[in-house]
Amino acid sequence: MIPQTAPDASTLKQAILLTIAYADVFDYPLTASEIHRYLTGLYATPTQVNYALREADKIVQIERYYCLPGRESIIILRKKREEKSAWLWKRAIRYGLHIARLPYVHMVAVTGSLAMNNIDSRADIDYLIVTEPGHLWLCRAMVHILRRVAVIQGLNLCPNYFITTRALHFPDQNLYAAHELTQMVPLSGLEVYHEIRRQNEWVRDYLPNALGVPSIPKHVVVKETKSRFRPLLEMILRSRLAVRIEQWEMKRKILMLSREQSESPESCFSADCCKGHANLHGVLTKEAFNERLQSLPMEGLL
Repeated sequence: MIPQTAPDASTLKQAILLTIAYADVFDYPLTASEIHRYLTGLYATPTQVNYALREADKIVQIERYYCLPGRESIIILRKKREEKSAWLWKRAIRYGLHIARLPYVHMVAVTGSLAMNNIDSRADIDYLIVTEPGHLWLCRAMVHILRRVAVIQGLNLCPNYFITTRALHFPDQNLYAAHELTQMVPLSGLEVYHEIRRQNEWVRDYLPNALGVPSIPKHVVVKETKSRFRPLLEMILRSRLAVRIEQWEMKRKILMLSREQSESPESCFSADCCKGHANLHGVLTKEAFNERLQSLPMEGLL
């Protein structure tokens, strides 16, 4: 149960500073509403957060953005990245809905930097994809065909996280994982998205205000459509031959990917999970976050 009483003013200011410091790792100044949604480790109302921001003396406000002292330049950077993200969102949704029409795909969500409109020079489109059990690896193969088509159009799709409906509970329970889960934007399969949130109540220990689906840019419209051929394809993929191909593809890819990413503690490969996080984003984020905390007055919260 999240407490409804007003938090201590000093503790709230510390939580706000902690929240801004985490976003600073990604060169991302925050608005007041974003500070409230991603307030670290403390429940508070928007009114309480807004009042604390007016009283805070260890952060900088320019226009509607808040950042750490000396980091004012990231406000201009955020605006530039938002412009680039707006262009990429339309393409991310188009390909995301193509993926959603594939057989046995139950949910598609945009994750990573695009979910926060914070695309850098790499302009990757990261997806989390949920499939029916027993069909993850063939779904992955079909998605990677779409990825090759996107490359021709100059887009870099990164469908690097597949799970089945048996694996909706996330094993990694830390601040980085909580942010990734609460920031992801579902493009299809809202029922599955809400089930993910239900099965990962631990997120509230880290981000108690981050409830519900985050918003996408107002000018982007999501239209979920169904493929007329999907029922037929799903029937074909239930055949014995298709089951054997799924098993063959699973064993082949698990062996190959496990070897390639043996040094990454964030990667996971099984019948119900293909998490190809070889770049150690979680580890590097934690290290960068800790570096910032060492130079900040974080008394009593850590």
